[in-house]
Amino acid sequence: MDSFSTALAGLRQQISRFVAMPDTDWQLLVPHLQEKSLRKGQHFATEGKKANSIAFVLEGNLRHYYTQDGEEKTTYFYFENHLVSSYISCITGLPSKLSIEALTPCRLLVFGYDTLQQLYKSSTHWQLFGRLIAEYIAIGLEERMVALLTLSPEQRYLQLLGSNKQKILERIPQHYIANYLGITPVSLSRIRNRMYKKS
Repeated sequence: MDSFSTALAGLRQQISRFVAMPDTDWQLLVPHLQEKSLRKGQHFATEGKKANSIAFVLEGNLRHYYTQDGEEKTTYFYFENHLVSSYISCITGLPSKLSIEALTPCRLLVFGYDTLQQLYKSSTHWQLFGRLIAEYIAIGLEERMVALLTLSPEQRYLQLLGSNKQKILERIPQHYIANYLGITPVSLSRIRNRMYKKS
């Protein structure tokens, strides 16, 4: 199996986590898929520019961040087998309020948001996929919002340690993890030291 066929199989497997997609419906998407590479530091989406693409991460790490008064606020990380997009910009047609940056060299499988809209019109299976993905995103956003509003920095770090997001701890630089938790790298070091002494 060549690399593109492997990439297609990976994307289809992730889609099947939401919907068992029949071959005929799957083939509606395949002609619109393209491989794309990003260098470390290159952006898939940029604040202030309209987004119109969705990607499936084949290799690498990316981060999703906002900029406020010149300061970056990291809100999410993407790894292999994640779908990534400035989704609200795609939906509204307005400039993106966020940026998505490659933290390592990345390989992506990319398709247009307009393609997804056509799939919704053509297939009830794709409509179901769209609804389930929207629900998945909504759950993630609420969990993130609740954690930031109700938990202390130490509780947020403990929650991260106990979550299924171990790739963040294993593969993301500490200063980005601190930014994701809404604290400084120094504060993160203090929290980790306190926890080490307690253990």
